[in-house]
Amino acid sequence: MARWNRRRLAVNPPAEDWASELAENAGMIRLEAAFIEAFRLQVAPLVKKIPTEAAAFITWFEDLKYSGPGQWDPLFAWLETSAGLDGMRWFLTQEAAGEAGFDDLVAMTQVKLPTQAKLELARNYWDEMGRGAEAGMHGPMLERTVNGLGLQPSIGATQWPSLALANTMTAFATQRRYAYHSVGALGVVELTAPTRVAAVAAGLERLGVPAEQRKYFKLHANLDVEHSRAWNAEALMPLVVERPECARFLAEGALMRLLCGEQCFEAYRAYLWARAATSFLHAAE
Repeated sequence: MARWNRRRLAVNPPAEDWASELAENAGMIRLEAAFIEAFRLQVAPLVKKIPTEAAAFITWFEDLKYSGPGQWDPLFAWLETSAGLDGMRWFLTQEAAGEAGFDDLVAMTQVKLPTQAKLELARNYWDEMGRGAEAGMHGPMLERTVNGLGLQPSIGATQWPSLALANTMTAFATQRRYAYHSVGALGVVELTAPTRVAAVAAGLERLGVPAEQRKYFKLHANLDVEHSRAWNAEALMPLVVERPECARFLAEGALMRLLCGEQCFEAYRAYLWARAATSFLHAAE
């Protein structure tokens, strides 16, 4: 699915064999929908009592920063204080390979949203675009980290939870029936990312990585706090006020995104700590 998403979202000229391309896409979209619907069944028990009154929903949503799946995972304290450069490079390679492109996800999600939510996503997108300055664009900023550290992300070398996360976010943004899920998932990224990216930024600084290659993480440690506050007030709140029943779908999207992240952190820890233990044993021999 990750390879298909990369192909279908790439900018290409019209295919001569467009009928075969459409047939492949139709089959993959059915697989994508089956994957998302199975995931929704998994989180269904967690959203049975989601509040549908807007202020109560925002209170529930904001608590995910403290009690949501994967929060305060010990992986990030380790990256901040103990990881070597090889471990940090492996972690960032996984993250880069599974990156779905926050700016593109926001752009696809905002299509036909109600005005107030649409405006908030537009403001968020403008920040992602560096407010019109190429040097400030967030995507290329991350690419400078990847290039500066000599990382070579690839689908084939990426842990499956990282690919599942990207596939989930892409499905939310590209399929309009999951638009509310996408708003919830993107919002919970803004809510929960600052503590994690701050730990990564501190770890990179400890390891002597140049400031230009740390800029993406240092920026998001502060900017995402403001983005989260605005997203909750200007996107989530008005959507639930207008359609209280959408609270369930916003919540599903947020929880599905957090569960994907939790699986990533567990997989990363299992690999990195096993490798660190092996290196320690070899050094002791």
